[in-house]
Amino acid sequence: MILMNKPNNLILYVTSFLSGMTVMAVELACSRLLAPYFSSSQIVWTIIIGLIMISMSIGNMLGGRLADKHKSLSRLYFYIWIASLWIAAIPFVGKYLISGIIGLLLLFVPGSQFVVAGSALSCLVIFALPMALLGMVSPYLVRLGIYDMENSGKIAGKIYAMGTIGSIIGTFIPTFLTIPLIGTGKTFFLFAFLLNVVCALYLIFHKKRNIKNVVTSILLLVFLLMPFQDSFAYWKSNIVYEGESLYNYLQVSETKDSVILSTNVAFGVQSIYKKDGSLSGYYYEYALMAPFFMDETSFDKDLDVLVLGLGTGTYSKQLKKYFPNSSCDSVEIDEKIAWLAGEYFNLKEDEATIYINDGRSFLETENAGLYDIILADAYQDITVPFHMSTVEFFQSVKKHLKPGGILIVNINMRSGDFEGVPEYLAGTVKSCFNSVYRVDLTNVTNSVLFVSDIPNMLENYEKNTRTTMSEDHDLYSISRYVGNNISEVEDLDLILTDDLAPVEILGQKSLNKIVEQELEYYRSNLKGKGLKDIMDMLSQ
Repeated sequence: MILMNKPNNLILYVTSFLSGMTVMAVELACSRLLAPYFSSSQIVWTIIIGLIMISMSIGNMLGGRLADKHKSLSRLYFYIWIASLWIAAIPFVGKYLISGIIGLLLLFVPGSQFVVAGSALSCLVIFALPMALLGMVSPYLVRLGIYDMENSGKIAGKIYAMGTIGSIIGTFIPTFLTIPLIGTGKTFFLFAFLLNVVCALYLIFHKKRNIKNVVTSILLLVFLLMPFQDSFAYWKSNIVYEGESLYNYLQVSETKDSVILSTNVAFGVQSIYKKDGSLSGYYYEYALMAPFFMDETSFDKDLDVLVLGLGTGTYSKQLKKYFPNSSCDSVEIDEKIAWLAGEYFNLKEDEATIYINDGRSFLETENAGLYDIILADAYQDITVPFHMSTVEFFQSVKKHLKPGGILIVNINMRSGDFEGVPEYLAGTVKSCFNSVYRVDLTNVTNSVLFVSDIPNMLENYEKNTRTTMSEDHDLYSISRYVGNNISEVEDLDLILTDDLAPVEILGQKSLNKIVEQELEYYRSNLKGKGLKDIMDMLSQ
């Protein structure tokens, strides 16, 4: 047998390393591409991982067969080059393909299957081919790249090891470096460029013509260095900021009277700030009623407040406006959202002391004190993070409430005619506190829980709102709505724990129900509409 020379062995290892790294990087970038449209819930992640692994498996089988049939290692680098071109094209065409798929699904797919079908079909259309091509790499390299049969096991082991090491590194680079620093689009360009480089190196070592690789490498390098505006909501003209963080896709849009935050483009908005400081009608304004459930209160009362989930700080702003003697600690895991709160939503330093931390972790730090009011309003895409929905979490929250303090829990995805996140959260909170009251809001799918160990919460509320608030007060209509629509939560055998908290499954079930109920509206209004109109309707 002919001993394979060292440079060629090196190319084998570099090829395996870069292909493994690219697979993981593209998988992570895939989740960021789909998240603004379908969320990045565990369900969507499962679909992405499963379909990409299926594509890779198909590539493994095809790679082995094609290597036996053609016995040409150069053919493998042609396949890698094709994969790099496809990956490089994703930033240009991916969002349009997803938009077209959404429009197609709205017409033909039941609402209960919209998110699952949409994310699965989008993943297949956009990512199946390049992942299958990269799946060919390992069997090709092992079958045709090893000439030293006495050490074939050793070399094969190194090839697979380099692929695994590349995958590990490819997991960290997009998450902590490229996606938050240069964006999803340029992440695709970067790894497509690296695949072109390894193709060019192989051809150089084998003294073959490599004009196409040189040209595409130069083009990709130009794309990397040039400004690239990859707007997900490309049909909108009022976006003032669009970016990505470690945790979210972030979009700030502006109308004549409002500034709006959205962490997706298909499921509404997360926060609205009225430029004139007036009320927007969103759930966090109903949370302003919490002090009135206390034994004694007034608008001049000194209140120590903790907000778990700052968002854009609208609740903190309104709290300071109506209760000027309040002080507010606000916890936000996403540093970029906290920055947006000050940059675009006019949150001032005296309105909130911001801590960048996970809400549950913050409760274990020395910065967490005792509070009159705690608002639990942390969300991850469509539902509450599971670790902030459990008995153990609410027991920790209770330790930080002053005697007679009030806990507020914001719950979205109201389920309606089945037991969903609101029912489970209400049951979980009820297992930790004596008094739990629920208010379902109109025009949105939010419910608000007012929670305490005070036995006479309703009596306090009626007395305090009657004696402290006149009919011409800004909050009067909100106070009356809460008073007229509040109901007590009875003991429920629906409890979430750290060991068992299927909030994403429950949230997905609720989302399916909501989509199913509204799908008929969309379908009846889609006739004769263009793609822009469809996406505008979805984002409302």
